Amino acid sequence: MHTIGRFAPSPSGRMHLGNVLCALLAWLSARQQNGEFLLRIEDLDEMRCPRSFAELIIDDLRWLGLDWDGEIPYQSERTAVYEQYEAILREKGLLYPCFCSRAALHAASAPHLSDGRVVYAGTCRDLTPEQVAEKRRKRAPATRVRVPERTITFTDGVYGAYTETLTEECGDFIIRRSDGVFAYQLAVVVDDGLSGVTEVVRGHDLIGSTPRQIWLYELFGFTPPKFIHIPLLCDHDGRRLSKRDEDLDLGLLREKFTPEQVIGALACAAGLTDTAEPVSAKELVKAFSWEKIPKHELYLPNVFRDIEKN
Repeated sequence: MHTIGRFAPSPSGRMHLGNVLCALLAWLSARQQNGEFLLRIEDLDEMRCPRSFAELIIDDLRWLGLDWDGEIPYQSERTAVYEQYEAILREKGLLYPCFCSRAALHAASAPHLSDGRVVYAGTCRDLTPEQVAEKRRKRAPATRVRVPERTITFTDGVYGAYTETLTEECGDFIIRRSDGVFAYQLAVVVDDGLSGVTEVVRGHDLIGSTPRQIWLYELFGFTPPKFIHIPLLCDHDGRRLSKRDEDLDLGLLREKFTPEQVIGALACAAGLTDTAEPVSAKELVKAFSWEKIPKHELYLPNVFRDIEKN
């Protein structure tokens, strides 16, 4: 089977080292298999994802030597496509309006999972047309999809077997926000499905989204890709890197390091090399193997220890 991998960043800020690691591993995997590597910009929320950040990500990837194939789609320009697949779910009778606020959901007695997620209690699932009309006068609804009582299992490329029962650990989930913006869960499935993506590499924090996405793939008639969730990259104190905390980003790193130094350090952190010696992405392709990637959290190499936050 011809491999098609991808990197799909959300341009809500400059890429940090965790984002770069994900891009690097996805690129290495696709290139080692002589496959294609796609780039997609996940800017569904245009207010949080200005085009200027997308342009920086594109420039940073070029600087790192991580090339891609084909044009770059922007999710903000694909609303009409997502509406076609929303219509499929509507025709199946799976959608309903939800008027619950985020605060109300977290204050409710619905199950809270260990990672903080709230399993939706179905508050708005069986509202009458009259009740919906009354609530619409006060608040614009989001759109939720009804999930079946079904257990989905898949084999992750790093972590192995993962199982989730949709009704118990997912619940009916939002596919379109109250402001009309499509949710990640629907958009990512549609875009990967239409692009023929066969391999999805992303952070372990997203593994819980995979069962519901596999279910959507099947509903839309797509073949689910192979999923590979990578360990999260943490700072020296064990805190996960994030854009919100303004952690090491490419703007700062490009002032102090070469692309080869950045890639070499990340390759060492991921277990691909024994030392953090500078190396180009192309030089890593032949030696790349998913079997080398550990299941535990990864830590910043010492070469970055003394650099302060941007």
